[in-house]
This record gives sequence, structure tokens and C-alpha cells, in this order.
Amino acid sequence: MIHLSAHQMMENLISPFFITVRVLDIIDILLVAFLMYQLYHLMKGTVAINIFVAIFVLYLFWLVVKALNMQLMSTLLGQVMGVGVIALIIVFQQEIRRFLLMIGTRYMTRRFSLENLFSWNIEAAHKVQIKAIVNACITLSETRTGALIAIARNSSLQTYAETGEIINANTTERLIESIFFKNNPLHDGGLIIAEDKIYSAGCIFPLTENPDVPVHLGLRHRAALGLSEQTDAFVIVVSEETGSISYALNGELKENIDPKDLTNRLNVLFG
Repeated sequence: MIHLSAHQMMENLISPFFITVRVLDIIDILLVAFLMYQLYHLMKGTVAINIFVAIFVLYLFWLVVKALNMQLMSTLLGQVMGVGVIALIIVFQQEIRRFLLMIGTRYMTRRFSLENLFSWNIEAAHKVQIKAIVNACITLSETRTGALIAIARNSSLQTYAETGEIINANTTERLIESIFFKNNPLHDGGLIIAEDKIYSAGCIFPLTENPDVPVHLGLRHRAALGLSEQTDAFVIVVSEETGSISYALNGELKENIDPKDLTNRLNVLFG
């Protein structure tokens, strides 16, 4: 009887260290980790990340209070966490909108549409006139003519294209330069290139809400960042003040690049 009790005690001591892990448990952990990473990437550099950390710390404190069986504090925090869902929707409404928009535009792309499901020509949609775009950027840079050019990849830019004038013309150096000529009524907006066509001009792009963006960057750079945060488009900016060339991709801005670097980057993405 004593031996049996000792055996049971030994099992009780050892059993917590041997946890049964199923394949579904691993998938569950990976999915949660992926969602947490996407949320962090979405809120990184914004004020929302500080609020999110504060709420997470408050939630951990609530769990500790419950574990210590502190009834009064646990009840108060429980009431706060109970209405916390509504508060989170109100506080993070912009981030939630961006997250849903990112899912809808970045992952539900054209390559999964029915019209491309049975198509064998997959790479054709990604071809662009790299030489014409780079040469136009060089000319615009030399004349210090501001420009904002978005090149579509997988995300649909139709919503933004409809804010401008639909052109649907061949991509040529002279046409790009003429669109951004200062007396052209379309020069203040963005230019969208999709499927090797200048699809739309004079478009309105969303501005980034990242508070860490350097103050010297103007509206074109902020619009380039904003569009690259919400889509996977490759956005080129030519500064009207300095003539420098920059590009934005996946929410990151590369400033003061030379035409060779721009050509190499375009070849990697669209060549």
C-alpha cells in the first residue's frame, strides 16, 4: 500500500512534465503566432501598439488576480475586460479596417480569381516596361518634377484607380513625363500601372498614419507609404524639392536611390 502511494506520488510529480501534444495543437499555436505577428506588423510604428501593450499587460494582471483569488479586484477587472471588446473596436477601428483591407487585397489576389484559375499565362500580368519607367524617372528627377507611380503586383488597385482618370494606354516614357508635367491637371495625383498599361492617373492614395515618418517627407512620400502598407504595390516617388528617387514596398521607404538600383529592384519584381 505504501509502495502504491509512493508510485502515485511519483506519477503526480512527473506527469506535468509530459504533456501530450497533438498535430492540431501545433497548428493552433502556429496560427495564433501568425495572427499575432500580422497584428504587430500592422500596428508597428503607430500609437496603437502602445495601447495594445497596455491592454495586454492589464489582461495578464487580471489573470494573476484571478489565480490569487482576489475577489474584489478580480470582479472589477472582469467588468473592465467584459466591455473591453467594444472598447477595442472603438479604439482600434482604423487598424481593424486596415487589417481587413489587407486580407481582402493582399491575400485574395487576382491570381486566385476564376478567370486565372484555368489560365496558363501567369507571369504575363507581371511584365512591365522597366526601361520606360526608369528613363521617365531619370528625366523627372533631372527636371525636379514631382511624381508618384504605383505599379500593381498581386493586390487589386481598382479602388484607387477609380479616384482618378482611366487612361488604359501603353506604358511609354513620354506619356509618363507628360502626365506629371506641372501644367497637366493630373500631375498632382498618383499614376497606376497595371498589366503593362498606364491604367489610371490623377489617383488619390491613402496617407500613412505612421507617426515615425520623418518630417521632411511630403505628401507624395506619405501617400506612397500608405498605399504600400495597404497593398503589395511597388510605389515610386520623385521628389519635387530635391529630385531624389525613392520607392515604397510593404510599408518601408527606401530614399535617395540611383537609377541602377531602381532598375535592379524592378527586374527582381517584374523582370
